[in-house]
Amino acid sequence: MEEQNPRLPEIKVYPFFIKATVVLFGLVLFCHILYVLSSVFVPFAFACLLAILLNPLNSRFEKKVPRGIAIFLTVLIALVLVVALAYFLSREMLTFSEALPALKAKFFMIGGQVQLWIKNNFGIETKKQVEIIHNALQGSEVYVGETLNNILDGAAVLVLLPIYIFFLLFYKPLILDFLFQAFPEKHSLRVAEILGETKNAIQSYVMGLLIEMIIVSAMNSAALLLLGVKSAVLIGVIGGILNVIPYLGGIVAIALPLLMVTITKDGYSTQLAILFAYLVIQMIDNNILVPKIVSSKVEINALFSILIVLCGGLLWGYSGMFLSIPFVAILKIIFDRIDGLKPWGHLLGTDIPEVHRGVKWQARWELKLRRQKVLEGGDRVN
Repeated sequence: MEEQNPRLPEIKVYPFFIKATVVLFGLVLFCHILYVLSSVFVPFAFACLLAILLNPLNSRFEKKVPRGIAIFLTVLIALVLVVALAYFLSREMLTFSEALPALKAKFFMIGGQVQLWIKNNFGIETKKQVEIIHNALQGSEVYVGETLNNILDGAAVLVLLPIYIFFLLFYKPLILDFLFQAFPEKHSLRVAEILGETKNAIQSYVMGLLIEMIIVSAMNSAALLLLGVKSAVLIGVIGGILNVIPYLGGIVAIALPLLMVTITKDGYSTQLAILFAYLVIQMIDNNILVPKIVSSKVEINALFSILIVLCGGLLWGYSGMFLSIPFVAILKIIFDRIDGLKPWGHLLGTDIPEVHRGVKWQARWELKLRRQKVLEGGDRVN
């Protein structure tokens, strides 16, 4: 008598609303953990990006010196570049601080003119205006505290970054070995493809951002110097740094020179000239620099870029705004290579089909509807 095969366990299929609820709950829990542990994850996330960026330089050093020394030299070169930038900005800040008394006097003069204009046009007494401003400043103490927290977080990032980068580069073989062991051997080729594409995308994106930042800073500074704006180099470099934050950074970068000129100069001709100059710079940046320098193998469309940047800002502040795009680009690489997630990768991308599938199925549905109407009409005649 033949033995009967043991009955295979049934695979239970859950309804869509249960699966959707579990996924949403998991996302909420994941985001909550990222928010609560932001002081740990923010420097680690920056360190991951910079370690990937510095990996080619470290690989060159490893060919000539032991690995520990190679990593130390790589991190040291990165620190020297950061310190040089900080020294340059501090020198410019000292020049700016010398003009603070004159700027303060001009600011109060403009404030008095604004108060008089409000009194003449809206009938609000100066004393009442001072009370309103005082109440607004009291309400903004929370935002000042948040700003101080962001500054302290930034200091913690600078301290932890070199340590994280060193250990990420040192334990790179261990991390890569873990990633290949975590998946079945049949998926090893796909894992290698995802890791390679991720490395290329991050390196091209971050390096492109650095080159773009230098070029935009130079163009900003040159335009402001020609227009005679005080602290032109400092404001231009700050504008170039802010420009790396997609969409939102450029708006803040334009506001800085406009505020400086409004305080230091009379009339509005210089403000209009700054607007025109920054508009030209943004056109050059968006149409030449970004497509040819910043563009990587993975591109996120504008709609989701804005949403991602705003969500990143809510989660991790300014650091989240910068980190959101490269990490969603990594997700898109993964989505594009997993069959069940390919629609999500397509949704994040920039390829817009000329005729989407909905048009085809809509036409089939309309044809089916017309046939039903014809059949129903024939039945009524009979």
